Amino acid sequence: MDYASGDILVGEIIGTAILVLFGVGVCAAVTLHHSKARASGWIVIAFGWGFGVLAGAYTAGPLSGGHINPAVTVGIAVESGEWAKVPLYVTGQLVGAVTGAVLAWLAYYAQFRANADPRNAQPTLGAFATIPEIRHPAANLVTEIIATVALVLPVLAFGLTEGLGTSGTQTLIVALLVVGIGLALGGPTGYAINPARDLGPRLVHHLLPLPHKGGSDWGYAWVPVAGPLLGGAIAAGLFNLAF
Repeated sequence: MDYASGDILVGEIIGTAILVLFGVGVCAAVTLHHSKARASGWIVIAFGWGFGVLAGAYTAGPLSGGHINPAVTVGIAVESGEWAKVPLYVTGQLVGAVTGAVLAWLAYYAQFRANADPRNAQPTLGAFATIPEIRHPAANLVTEIIATVALVLPVLAFGLTEGLGTSGTQTLIVALLVVGIGLALGGPTGYAINPARDLGPRLVHHLLPLPHKGGSDWGYAWVPVAGPLLGGAIAAGLFNLAF
C-alpha cells in the first residue's frame, strides 16, 4: 500500500513511541527499586515488549503500515527495491523512540528520583537500552543479526498468506514472534532487534538528569544498530532467494 508521507511520519512516531513506552516501561518496572514489579523476571520483560509491538503496530498500521523498526523498513526496502520513503520511516521511528523513552521516564519519575538515595543507587541504563551479558562485540553482533533475521524473514513471509494482513492477524502474530525471540534469543544481548528501540532510549538516558545513572555505554551502541540493520537486509535477501 502506498501511504502518504505525512501519514508515514505521524504513524511511525506514534507507533514507535507506544512500543518504547511499553518496552522501557517494563524494563524500568522490573529493574528499579520501589517498583511493584521489581525482580519479576525476563519473561515479564519479553511479554512487555511483545505487547508494545502489538499496541504500537496496530496503532500505526492504518497510517504507515506499522513498521516501527528500521530493520523491518530496510528488510522491506531490500525485498521490494523501493527506498524512497525509507528516510521518512526511520526519522519517524527515531523520533518516536525518543518520545516513548521520555514518557516512560515520566511514568517512573519517582522511582528514578529515588536513585539519588545512596542506599538505592544503581546504574539505570538497563531500563533504557540493551546491555550484553558477556561483552564480546563480534558475538554480540552475530546474536543481533540472527535474532533480527528471525524477526524480519517471518514478517516478509507472513505477507504471502492471503488475508493475514487485512484481517489484522499478522500484527498479533508478529507480537507473539517478538515474545518468542526474546525468550529464545534475548539472553545474550537483551535483543534490540530494532536500532531505534536501542538508540533513541540510549540517547534519552544520556541526556536526562538521572541521579547516579552511570554511563550510557556508547562504545557498545553500534552493535544494536548495525546488527539489526544487517539482519533485516540478510532476511530480505534470503526471502528473495527462497520465495
